[in-house]
Amino acid sequence: KVKILKTDVEKVTEKHNTPYLKQWTLHTIEISEGHADEIAKKISKSLDSKHDNWYCDFKNKQYHYIIFCNKIFKTDRSKKEQYNKVVKYGLSLGIPDYQLDFFPDIEEWKR
Repeated sequence: KVKILKTDVEKVTEKHNTPYLKQWTLHTIEISEGHADEIAKKISKSLDSKHDNWYCDFKNKQYHYIIFCNKIFKTDRSKKEQYNKVVKYGLSLGIPDYQLDFFPDIEEWKR
């Protein structure tokens, strides 16, 4: 149901604000559209509840799934107001705004 296309490993830096980790791993994946909702639910339930400000995301041409522990946002990529709700939620968890740059018009976070 999930095909890993590419994996990047990045050494944790002070800017990551995760001193309890040594590395971050980014998987580029492929999920068939018919399984996206199911996979999002599984990811949400499997995220570490001790770090409720962690999230992961995946997207297709129409939807962007932004997944927190026990909370999923399925946003229409063309509707900025839906992204605003995600950003507000992320900020409420203490996530820095530069890590909440989801909307397509925003330049991607540069590490």
